[in-house]
Amino acid sequence: MAETRPNTVRLQRLVRAYRESAALMAAVELGVFTKLARGADTEEALIAALGLVPPNGERIVVACIGLGLIERHGDRLRLAPDVERFLVEGDAAYAGPWMLFTKPDWNEWGRLADHLRRPGPPVVDNKSVAEMTVEEARRYHRATYSIGLGAGRLFARQVDLSAARLMIDIGGGSGAYCIGACRANPELRAVVLDLPPVVEVARGFIAEHGLSDRIDAVACDFNKDAFPGGADVAVMASNLPMYGREQIAAVVAKAFGALKPGGSFHLVGEALNADRTGSADAAMWGLAQTLNASTGIAHSVTECVGYLNAAGFEAVGVEPFVPGVLERIHGHRPS
Repeated sequence: MAETRPNTVRLQRLVRAYRESAALMAAVELGVFTKLARGADTEEALIAALGLVPPNGERIVVACIGLGLIERHGDRLRLAPDVERFLVEGDAAYAGPWMLFTKPDWNEWGRLADHLRRPGPPVVDNKSVAEMTVEEARRYHRATYSIGLGAGRLFARQVDLSAARLMIDIGGGSGAYCIGACRANPELRAVVLDLPPVVEVARGFIAEHGLSDRIDAVACDFNKDAFPGGADVAVMASNLPMYGREQIAAVVAKAFGALKPGGSFHLVGEALNADRTGSADAAMWGLAQTLNASTGIAHSVTECVGYLNAAGFEAVGVEPFVPGVLERIHGHRPS
């Protein structure tokens, strides 16, 4: 069989992928999917509902169809299943804010080569969060909350918390993991540890679920401050690529000290596989830290297991949390 000659198709798709991202973001901002779901289910009706100057309405609708976000069924339009579930505003699973989460970085990605050439050592305090105001924290964590509630429910299903009485969430953001855990386990109390502006925002999310009597939010810089002790469970989720090896190892060691004997620790995040060939998602989250001049990198699951082993955890293991996206590296403090 003749060997297939390489072509430029894959490279062209990659180099223009920013256009697909922009189309999805614009569709979310314009409410394209919500308008279709609420009854504008023909191309003509949807274009009219958008109220855009011709031919711009046609352009964005056709682009969404071409990207498979909207499907044609005869003369009618229908949302793709994932769009229908997550991108209809007002529905319980709406994740529109998460789709726009990285948009503030848009211009800086265009200067990535300049950022990579930046001289000088990286900074330990990740500037994307270290100087965050309350309003910035609200925008940031409204986005993470929109997707985090599902992750919190998933954590409560994957991890047996029935015997646990105290859980700490290190860098817990919106409190989504604590909310999911406490809703599933009525005897559990939890503490969200995060920076002061984030704590203020987290308390609002916690109150929305009527859990202020069982979940506290406490100001804590996990790179510098001690953790409260006596926890049965500790979790650190979605902070992994934001910090370097020394910082993550230090946080894992402090988590060990905060747990009761027999307590469990769960490091949830985007991680490279053992041979560091993927996933691309983990690699991109690590690359993103170039924009912040931080120590953040893409850690491999092997490195993460090493952090837990070095801290003294036993029965260390790795489980897919969201397959292809997040891993859960876990271990127990010896009894």
